[in-house]
Amino acid sequence: MSAAMGRCVSAPDPRSAESGFTLIELVVALAVFSLAALALLRLEGVSLSSTARLQDRLIGQIVARNIAVEALSDPEPPTMGLSNGEEQNAGRLWRWTRRTSAAPGPKLQRIDISVADDHGAAAGTMTVFRPLS
Repeated sequence: MSAAMGRCVSAPDPRSAESGFTLIELVVALAVFSLAALALLRLEGVSLSSTARLQDRLIGQIVARNIAVEALSDPEPPTMGLSNGEEQNAGRLWRWTRRTSAAPGPKLQRIDISVADDHGAAAGTMTVFRPLS
């Protein structure tokens, strides 16, 4: 009996060395994917932060408009000078400052209103003119 008959010898398959991914390729692919995922998470955080700032500015502008409507609709014009106050809106406290001064035109008042959120950050401003009666 010959040695070739007792053993089964097969030729190496040339495709087996090229099929699949190597460990290095998998690690590089995971690194690229994790960088992309982190970039998307950061983008979402920035988007949420921007949305919150826009919401604060919108509500601050609404508070400024409310103060302006009160100043314009009051039968008596506001007194000249600086006045401060607080308003509740959207479940939060808003601080406002109203500066009333003489306007360039005859018999006009200039009313500058600025609103800050509960942390002191500027949230809205408005300027209106009121005729003196």
